[in-house]
Amino acid sequence: MPDTPTAPVILGDEPGSFPRSVLAERHPAIIHQVRDAFPYGPEQHRALDALLKNCTEGTIEPLPADAPDHDRWAAWGTEKYSGQSWYDVPWLWSESYFYRQLLEAVGYFGPGAWQGIDPFRPFKRAELDAPETDEELAALDELESRPPAERANSLLHGSLWGNRADLGFRLSAAGAESASQDPVPALVADDSERLWSLLSGTGTLCLVADNAGRELIPDLLLLAHLLDQRRVERAVLHIKPHPYYVSDATTADVVDALHRLVGAPGAAATYGRRLWSAMADGRLTVRAHPFSCAPLPYAEMPADLRAEFAAATLTIVKGDLNYRRLVGDRRWAPTTPFADVTAYFPGPVAALRTLKSDVITGLDAGTEAALVAAEGQRWRTGGTHALIQVRGVSPAPAV
Repeated sequence: MPDTPTAPVILGDEPGSFPRSVLAERHPAIIHQVRDAFPYGPEQHRALDALLKNCTEGTIEPLPADAPDHDRWAAWGTEKYSGQSWYDVPWLWSESYFYRQLLEAVGYFGPGAWQGIDPFRPFKRAELDAPETDEELAALDELESRPPAERANSLLHGSLWGNRADLGFRLSAAGAESASQDPVPALVADDSERLWSLLSGTGTLCLVADNAGRELIPDLLLLAHLLDQRRVERAVLHIKPHPYYVSDATTADVVDALHRLVGAPGAAATYGRRLWSAMADGRLTVRAHPFSCAPLPYAEMPADLRAEFAAATLTIVKGDLNYRRLVGDRRWAPTTPFADVTAYFPGPVAALRTLKSDVITGLDAGTEAALVAAEGQRWRTGGTHALIQVRGVSPAPAV
């Protein structure tokens, strides 16, 4: 793609940077949280201690030779990066590989008694069962009396804001924006009208999910509405084939979320039953492609996944990590056009993202200036701003 602009890949080596803090502070904290969440035995404790020392002081090591995905990760970068500092390789890669090594330390891939046990499940369940979830589901009762377009807009914003989904159940997008006390809108880019124009009632919608719990439920509610209102014929929910970052959604998390919905009172249960029925008759399917857990940008997706996205009427990419993978985890100038950096994508694509990391594209100059004047660079990582960006024209086939 010679016409695609370039920018430096984000590393974790800059003192005081957000990526550095994730590697040096967040990852050790996660190790401690996982250790305390399960009654692991001596073997797991020793492995967690070794990972803690390695990821803060050591260098990248390959997976054990008998790991089921040893060869896949070798192709994804362990052969290239082994022996290098965690801070000196692309941040997207080192952050992703940390979670793969954490699964190795707790015995997720077995063999053994801890095989297949999600180390993040207690955190996901706590969020799903929180009282705030009840409040958000109760808001659906009032929303049901609103016109379909208004419901759709509110559910879109629920999906956008994730675990701040109470904002999304306000009666309009303007309501979500007015909740912000910042001198610039909470929504820094809004292509929602373009998004709706692509959902004309035919074809398949792919939704690449991000987190479980209170962030997955709004995604499911949006899909239920789109199917019920016949804005799409089919929907494919892309989730992770195994636990990934702390709260990333797996098939088990989808099941938990559906049980939470059908067990709730009022309109929430109706949404849950619609989803259950849609899965039973094939209008809604769940997809767990191995590349969903890759430490690579979507520009490097394999041919079969490219074909799936090419056939979709629209692919919605949810969340901060997926945005980094979609546009490339690089230090783009914020005004770099979103359409340029996603030109490789094989079909129409939309990003719904709350800003929680440095990478950003597609802002107009005035919005960027207002954000910097009001907050310095905090707006990039604080989760107080969000965006809806769409590239709706399919590019020419790759040669």
